[in-house]
Amino acid sequence: MEKPTFDWEKKLRERGYGLVAGIDEAGRGPLAGPVVAVAAVARNLEEEENDDQWNLIRDSKTLSEKQRERAYDFVLKKFYVGVGICDQKTIDRINILEASFLAMKKAWVDLQTKIKLKQTGNEKWILLIDGDKKISNFSGEQRAIVQGDKKVKSIAAASIVAKVTRDRLMIKTHKKYPQYGFDKHKGYGTKLHIEALRQFGPTKIHRKSFKPVKNACQRKKIMIN
Repeated sequence: MEKPTFDWEKKLRERGYGLVAGIDEAGRGPLAGPVVAVAAVARNLEEEENDDQWNLIRDSKTLSEKQRERAYDFVLKKFYVGVGICDQKTIDRINILEASFLAMKKAWVDLQTKIKLKQTGNEKWILLIDGDKKISNFSGEQRAIVQGDKKVKSIAAASIVAKVTRDRLMIKTHKKYPQYGFDKHKGYGTKLHIEALRQFGPTKIHRKSFKPVKNACQRKKIMIN
């Protein structure tokens, strides 16, 4: 298993960047709920990474739910973290890719409330984005890194907080719509979810621009309140 490191962060700091933040998102694929983005910057790049808790800071998809919860708490101790969320209405209005970028911008703004650039002694900063696309309509320095959550520790940390944050939101949603099983699939298009859509129709938190939800809207004609 590929283990992310602080190599990117350290190299960029050596090149004069006072702050290097990793950004990742969770929730592009689901049929319901928000997309959540997180920006994370390590509090101390020189800290030893060889204990078991540091080993949990990797691609969130490689962790179990219990491991992610443990890692989440550890990330909040070792990183400054900013969170950005775009709901299903925004996703339907501007499309999921642009909503993901908007959530990333919100996460970056939130991070700036947690850590002031002047604290680094250098206002030059850069964002490391997981994936092959840079944030659109963003004037700051950034670099897209394919499979960044497998390579860059700050991106891996962001991926964990984004995933846990979104999962917790969907578990809360389950209490309002228990017949959909959001606590199990978190809004992804599983067989259980598709069957519930066919039986009950979409809820207010479903993404109406996504094809399976569109089809359910056409069948049911009305939205569940």
